[in-house]
Amino acid sequence: MAEGETLASALHRHLEAEIADGRLDPGARLDEQEVAQRFGVSRTPVREAFRLLASDRLVELRGRQGAMVRSIGVHALIEMFQVMGELEGLCARLAARRASPRQLERLAGIQARLEAAAGDGPDRFYDVNQEFHEAIYEASCNAFLAEETRRLRNRVAAYRRRVTRMPGRIGDTIREHAEIMDAIGKREPERAHAAMRAHLALLGDNLLDFIAAFE
Repeated sequence: MAEGETLASALHRHLEAEIADGRLDPGARLDEQEVAQRFGVSRTPVREAFRLLASDRLVELRGRQGAMVRSIGVHALIEMFQVMGELEGLCARLAARRASPRQLERLAGIQARLEAAAGDGPDRFYDVNQEFHEAIYEASCNAFLAEETRRLRNRVAAYRRRVTRMPGRIGDTIREHAEIMDAIGKREPERAHAAMRAHLALLGDNLLDFIAAFE
């Protein structure tokens, strides 16, 4: 537990990570007693953590049914991906203007590890991919933007993981990241924004495939 952090806040952080990492799937029930036993705490901070997760729209509180990891309908999800594209596009735009040499070097290192992870399966690839996007949030040098982008990303993380599993998506991701990196490295904000937005867009056949797999 971090210094100054309450039990409820620590539980919120742990459960948020489990939802974002796909260890708790959309629609999964969160059992108050099981969570309390797993973390060795009373039910009181667990209930508060559930309320915090509900305020972040990560879970639904259903009275006697308890807490459920929130599921998102396909149309709402597509709208959220569109907003993600704009938020991450702005991160990339600012990174093209503000990224330090150290941050650019870190981004290149993550991309190299991402390419190496292409044959390790979608879950490992997804984890490194998250590092790449996180590095761009940092390079935007705008803490508020990074926080809001991360908040929305966590809400759709389980579904972004599904996109990674679509046929051909890993190779497309590597190529699209290279375009984003090139634009950031050459200090071309407009191109960086457009490349990131295109990277996160579900268009044409990709959209149809996603809807078919989703349903």
